[in-house]
Amino acid sequence: MKNEKNMNKQTIITALLALVAMTGQAKTFKTIKNPVAMACVNVSNGELKAREVIFRDTATTVHFTIEYEKGNNFRFAKESYLMDEDGNRYPLRSAEGIALDSWVQSPESGVTDFTMHFEPMPKKVQVFDFIEDDVKGAFMLLGIHDKKYEVAVPTFEELSEANPYTLPADWFKTDTITICGRIEGYDAERFGFTSMVCYYEDVFEEDQSTLVLDINPDGTFEKRFIASYPIENSFSTRDSKVGFDEIPFFACPSETIDITVRQNNHGLYECQYNSGSSKDVERWLKAKLVTGYLSNPLHGKFSEVKVQAEKLWQDMMLLIDRMSHHNHFSPQEVHLSLASAQVFLLYSMMNYQENHGWEIRKMDGDRYTDEMTDSAEWRALKDPKSYESLWRIDFDNPLLLTSHLIPKTINRMYNSRGIVDNIFMCDADLWDERGIRQYYHSLDETLGADHHTLMAQLCNYSLMMMTFKYILQSYDMSIANLAEHPKLSDEQKHAFIDSLSTVEQTYNRFLSHLSHPYVRQKAMQYYDTQMSLAEIGTPLPDVPAANLIRRIAARYPRRILMIDFWAMWCGNCRIAIERSKNLRPDIAKCDDVKLVYIAEEKTEGGSDDYKNYVAEWLADEETICVNEDEYRHLMDLFHFGAIPCYVTITPDLRIVNDALSIHGYDNFDYELNRLLERLK
Repeated sequence: MKNEKNMNKQTIITALLALVAMTGQAKTFKTIKNPVAMACVNVSNGELKAREVIFRDTATTVHFTIEYEKGNNFRFAKESYLMDEDGNRYPLRSAEGIALDSWVQSPESGVTDFTMHFEPMPKKVQVFDFIEDDVKGAFMLLGIHDKKYEVAVPTFEELSEANPYTLPADWFKTDTITICGRIEGYDAERFGFTSMVCYYEDVFEEDQSTLVLDINPDGTFEKRFIASYPIENSFSTRDSKVGFDEIPFFACPSETIDITVRQNNHGLYECQYNSGSSKDVERWLKAKLVTGYLSNPLHGKFSEVKVQAEKLWQDMMLLIDRMSHHNHFSPQEVHLSLASAQVFLLYSMMNYQENHGWEIRKMDGDRYTDEMTDSAEWRALKDPKSYESLWRIDFDNPLLLTSHLIPKTINRMYNSRGIVDNIFMCDADLWDERGIRQYYHSLDETLGADHHTLMAQLCNYSLMMMTFKYILQSYDMSIANLAEHPKLSDEQKHAFIDSLSTVEQTYNRFLSHLSHPYVRQKAMQYYDTQMSLAEIGTPLPDVPAANLIRRIAARYPRRILMIDFWAMWCGNCRIAIERSKNLRPDIAKCDDVKLVYIAEEKTEGGSDDYKNYVAEWLADEETICVNEDEYRHLMDLFHFGAIPCYVTITPDLRIVNDALSIHGYDNFDYELNRLLERLK
């Protein structure tokens, strides 16, 4: 036995010596010092860089540096790999200077150097990617190459013309999307979750929705929701114990997308699309094209943004070319990728100008002022020529709406200070004819368009929604206040009323500038919905999430409930609560209404911070805290995706429609009295 052990030991030592000898004789094909990369992805608190790449016949070695905010944790998976231009993978063999699959805390310097050894790549490889793992949020360093090597970048036009695609005639329509299927081998305890969430926003609706996909004990699931156009999105969870946390999908209105989640040959769970548009673009969905996952690459002086935007565009075109080649994209998948790239460029630019506009404002204590620290930068932000990088985008392309970033992008566009300020400089209001014309003029100039594009009309539609309720309430309140004014004659009152813009007049001004048939149709439907007050609201549905509301209503019979959905992490929620503290004693005296505060908390009964806050600011109120899963189901029930959110429930358990609802504390008395009048 002893001899056998000695022989085994001798064999191991001999093998190790042979391996060392082989390593010592390894041939080095080439070395790339200080390589450049196309994009660093998902390293949100820092940057990943390659310092040196060594091609040997036995391994490809990459010396990395990760700059990460000190004290923060990061980790690299042992499933990391390199991928060449042809899509071939070269798995990670070993690493030095970092422990794989373990959390590492960034040091005081914020800089960590480490080395990874991969299976050998051929010396002919010129451009390659580092990909940490095939999971959502994995670190990536894309397009690594020698700075001396000139990468051939295809143009947008070349990619588009090489992949001809015709949009279906029924691209725009309002109908139901059904996402259904089954997770094979599902067990709630082993998987760690019983539901998944999709944050969905339709550009024709005012608020983001939270869609909850419940997973049945047998692994089956089904969710239906209304959409106005094809969308790309996903259901996801943060509680997975098995590495599977996302169901991406692409769906058109009226479609049923059937999905089977099963383990692949590597033991990883992945989606198999059995029907619908998701099946048609399965390669695109699984490729996880990263244009929309990049952190905002635009920074610094606005005068430097054009150069940065141009690099971003070139990088995205190269990425799409490589990814479509690796994954054998269909023409539709290529055009969806190009649409995502256009939206991301637009979002990056508009998001940058929004943030930079605040950065150059002077502060008065903890408040921003209207005075600028850099007048040249402020002028540049408002100069249409600063946005020349955007003029390559086809703002009439309906495919742009498929991107999950488009609602945020439109929000940034129609709220752009550079555009809105031009209206105020002309002494016009956003909703009068001069204001709308000036708005379009500024927007068209910024987009480099000679007509009102689809994207510009969507901004106009959003502006209409934003101002509609203000005009509606302002008109009603002006009439009510006028009736009580003792010093005005009837003639003066009539003259004042004639000078007011009615809701219908304001709506017609917006409508006259909407020429796109579908946008115009949706605007007309929006107006009809807002003006139709025949129904106060819809009955509370018979679903589990509604049971909490029923129990609350039972404690306060014959009273209207105004529910304030909030959370400790929501600064705006706390500001609204704190500013309304002096108003609430008067509200408490009213027998017609009861305020109810529902918060999301991870611990049963709430954390100590939550309890202390409630004791200080909400001591006399009805306060309830629920867990994350219950809160998400309430968000789904009441169709909201952001907080604070205010929901009004009638004594007979109807969810009050938005036109008659109580929207917080600013106009509480007016909105309550208006609702009480309708309930008589």
